Amino acid sequence: MRDTRPSLRLACLLTTCVMALGAAAAGCSGGDAGDAGEPEPIINETFTFASPGGQLEITYPEEERKPVADFSGPSLMEPDTTLSLSDFDGQVVVLTAWGQWCGPCRTEIDDLENIQEEISPRGGTVLGINVRDANQQIARDFITDNGATYPSIWDPPFKTAAALGGVPASVIPTTVVLDRDHRVAAVFLRAITDREVLEVVEPLLEESR
Repeated sequence: MRDTRPSLRLACLLTTCVMALGAAAAGCSGGDAGDAGEPEPIINETFTFASPGGQLEITYPEEERKPVADFSGPSLMEPDTTLSLSDFDGQVVVLTAWGQWCGPCRTEIDDLENIQEEISPRGGTVLGINVRDANQQIARDFITDNGATYPSIWDPPFKTAAALGGVPASVIPTTVVLDRDHRVAAVFLRAITDREVLEVVEPLLEESR
């Protein structure tokens, strides 16, 4: 009869290695040595952008919302000032990535200003992210000429896309609606109207943190 003892020894060795690796992993979770408790859960996972089926509008129920990382950059209108998402802590934030070179951005700027006027007294703000505008003055003139009052970060290379979970820089305009905890509630990968964004924002304004 064939001797199976080497195979048994190999199986035991593999089992021991797997158990050792599992113990090491449990140690990384912050448990005490020899603690048989379950590993601590991963919490506060950040948002990762995805567009299932190429959707241009994605909404997230509260239980599925993930926060975005804080980001900052120079103010478009006040170059000596730095704007950060955290400056608007506790507020609903309507992020809009735009460029003055972008036709749809030109059509939606009045809607965005309407949104700003509607939500700013109620704990919300529009925050622009000006992208692919190397000439800052031209972008400023666009804002002034259109009477927009909401702040914008000047970010020509769209570095903030990384903080937004990889929102594609090729899709401009993009609007991302954040709740009061700066979790993503909706993404629009197209020009928006004030009414459709306010339909998303209104319930968020009523939510408590």
